[in-house]
Amino acid sequence: MINGRVIGSFEGKEKGTLLIAFGGMHGNEPAGYKAIDLMIKMIEVEPITNPNFVFKGKILGLHGNLKAKEKGVRFIKEDLNRCWRKEKIEKINKLEFEKLDPEEQEIKEIMEIIYKEIREYKPDNIFVIDLHTTSSKGGIFTIVPDNLCTVKKAIQLNAPVILGLLNGVKGTSTEYFSDNIMGIPTTSLTFESGNHNDVLSVNRAIAALTNLMTITGNFDKKHVENRHDKLLKEFSKGLPKLSKLLYKHKISEKDEFKMKPGYKNFQKISKGEVLAEDRNGHIVSQYNGRILMPLYQKQGEEGFFIIKEIKDFEDCC
Repeated sequence: MINGRVIGSFEGKEKGTLLIAFGGMHGNEPAGYKAIDLMIKMIEVEPITNPNFVFKGKILGLHGNLKAKEKGVRFIKEDLNRCWRKEKIEKINKLEFEKLDPEEQEIKEIMEIIYKEIREYKPDNIFVIDLHTTSSKGGIFTIVPDNLCTVKKAIQLNAPVILGLLNGVKGTSTEYFSDNIMGIPTTSLTFESGNHNDVLSVNRAIAALTNLMTITGNFDKKHVENRHDKLLKEFSKGLPKLSKLLYKHKISEKDEFKMKPGYKNFQKISKGEVLAEDRNGHIVSQYNGRILMPLYQKQGEEGFFIIKEIKDFEDCC
């Protein structure tokens, strides 16, 4: 364990998928690591009341940005979830710890643990989930690479799926871990479980983890209570199952960006609608669609996203 980096882990008696779960990739988003901690504790005690419960594989829970978590901020120097680029990680692996910036140090510690875990456990496949929350209110959703196999798995979580967003936002953990790790086939996705301050965001993250582990084969669906499905379905009611990125509004600190109050995830917007303001005046939507992740916090590189609903898989990849 490096500086409390590991939230927890559990290994079944039978070999199976190695599930790596990240919480707190942004330091002001506690729901993810709380959910992982509770999930692992529930797995540990499940056989006591359910002797037929069998866990296959291993789950490893990891804290993301510990330095930012201690300060209660999104990041220290740069957004950790924009740092997961191959060339950057190659550089990080070569440099001494003391010569790295704060978020680079976080990555170095994380990757040392993951490399060690893979060497010791020797999994046949790996699944990575990164748990997040948003500064805005509204629906939950899953972000995936534009890969048909991953999209089909994500839909089984029973939350809306957003496509194309990784093309607009580079350097995310989900993009980086969508490729092989040390030659092991790896699948990844991001799950957004609600608002930072909503206590139910933890419950929804637990529900997503539970559903995911039935998809990855870590345990059988017959051992899962349907309340997890019910919780995600209720919060996703009336929302499109599949959506695709139309527009990303990139910002910097000097822009003095300020989102208009009251916008929620998936709220419908119209072309010509004033969404925000910056030092140059009104920011007007160029599209009819739905707004996603309107920014209501000081730190961030995107002011908002605009998405549109798509009807079938043929349009997704």
